[in-house]
Amino acid sequence: LHRSRCSFTFCRCAGPAARQPSPPSPSHEEQVCLRIGNKVFFTDETQFLEDLNRWSLLLISPFIYPDKLLQAEHIAFVTESVSAQIDNLQKVPGPSKEIVKWSDYCSPLAYKPGEPYKLIAEASVDNFSSLGIAFMEDRLQMDNGMVPHKIVSVHLQESALKELAQVAPSVKEQREKSKLEKESDHEDESNSLSDKEIGSGEHHHLHLSSCHECLQLENSTIESVRFASAENIPELSDDCNSKLEEKNDDCLARGIKRVNLAGKPPNVLIYLGSETAKVEFEQVKSILQECIDADSYTIYRLHEEQVLKDPWIDNSLLLIIATEEPISEENHKKFMKFLSTGGKILGFSSSFTFDGIQIKRKNKLKKTVHELVVSKMDSTEIKLNLLVSGCIFEEVMKEDINKVKTLSRLNNADKDIVIVHLTYGDSGGEAILSQAHLELDINSMDVQTEEDFNLLKISNTKRYEVLKEILMSLGLSCELSEIPMLTPMYLLSSDEEIHLAFLKWLERNVDAEGLRASSKVSLKFVSSLESKMEITPSLMPVITAMGSFSSEHFSLKTYQENLQTKKLGKILLFTEVTTTTMDLLDG
Repeated sequence: LHRSRCSFTFCRCAGPAARQPSPPSPSHEEQVCLRIGNKVFFTDETQFLEDLNRWSLLLISPFIYPDKLLQAEHIAFVTESVSAQIDNLQKVPGPSKEIVKWSDYCSPLAYKPGEPYKLIAEASVDNFSSLGIAFMEDRLQMDNGMVPHKIVSVHLQESALKELAQVAPSVKEQREKSKLEKESDHEDESNSLSDKEIGSGEHHHLHLSSCHECLQLENSTIESVRFASAENIPELSDDCNSKLEEKNDDCLARGIKRVNLAGKPPNVLIYLGSETAKVEFEQVKSILQECIDADSYTIYRLHEEQVLKDPWIDNSLLLIIATEEPISEENHKKFMKFLSTGGKILGFSSSFTFDGIQIKRKNKLKKTVHELVVSKMDSTEIKLNLLVSGCIFEEVMKEDINKVKTLSRLNNADKDIVIVHLTYGDSGGEAILSQAHLELDINSMDVQTEEDFNLLKISNTKRYEVLKEILMSLGLSCELSEIPMLTPMYLLSSDEEIHLAFLKWLERNVDAEGLRASSKVSLKFVSSLESKMEITPSLMPVITAMGSFSSEHFSLKTYQENLQTKKLGKILLFTEVTTTTMDLLDG
């Protein structure tokens, strides 16, 4: 490869989907080295990548650091992948096949979105070979959930790399840009499900992800804290501990997954169809925030264009469908796949149904207030008045009757079914579908009479009670957690000599009152804890005398015994409760 500067290509032959990458042309046939099923491996003339203007540099890329351009013995290559739903020929690896995760064997450098989605990466010769073999054997898994269709080695012009590195914003500039974006566009930042929330590893990586030394410290510290903590810290996967090139936030995402009983990160998504107005989203989000533990879950909007493209299925716990628009066949398949992986769905007056339930329209019920009888988990019943959608549920397949449970009927002559519970698959997938407007606040409902308004007002407390009951039955926590009191910080060291040296440095770098001012949090260094000491999010006391430190959650001795570094990690700040660790050393 290095001697002849040829290109190695692993390629999937084109299937029925029009947008799949094409197979090698007939002129390449004589260079085909291996063919397995619909995949081929062939050599070709050197493929050059000169124009990188349309590529976006990853902040985790070593291009940002000019002294760390492509290593001489490494191979640069482009991976093309397509959305899973486009790939009709994708085979699911058997249980005996060892899955190879793409990012475990290479360092991503830049990406170009679209169909196909392209990634430039670098890898050693051995790792490039491993990726190629896994591709040929249908064992290669992309981090973003897409299906790999082509891997081709390329020659990167060093001039192009340096030019791209020069125009790429620095880490500091990225942070400033991110900060400004958060301030100027907070609404979109918090309400839109973007790549960074779903852990694709393409945005706002910190220096830690690129620095070998920092990653060593991180891995060692994680191990040390795990040993030193009396609490049962969820164990990160072996990949997080053993592979330094693994990206930091990917490890974090997997750590979160281990915490959640359903095996999914605690993200709640709200799907409103093609509606662009933010009003509906804010209404649903507001009612959810009043019901669930806000510290345990994050709420995002799932936009129409994200349903088929973004890998939200493995990164969400609950999907709320709150639109009366028809659900397309493609979206319905995606929602069913979410259920098959153990996902939960809550439908508010939506057309989404499956298995033994269908929707029947009753126009005389539309925008009318009716009394509902709701069955609770403890087998008791609760009666309340709610605005109904004008649709009811009907059971159509008696053989699936065990999978369908009626939760609520209208208190009318027909006893119409308006809330149902359905289970799906063997992974714990379940859905609760409602044709009564539990999600709407009284003031946002289009009621016809003052009498209806008063009925809804009287039932408002019960509406919250029923909604919490439904959310808890889907596995969410609705207990509002108390905010604990802030605690002082302790300056600790596993080496007495280093501790004294650090204290001497502090004397020269704090004011007369022991204050070390910072842009967000000021640290006040004191020798011992005083009874009337002020602790606020912007002013944190730091106690420097280690003799007064004790904690049931952390053992300095155990930490010291398990820390494997020579210099790093010898000084640490410990506190039981703080608002955030991100701001403590800012500036």
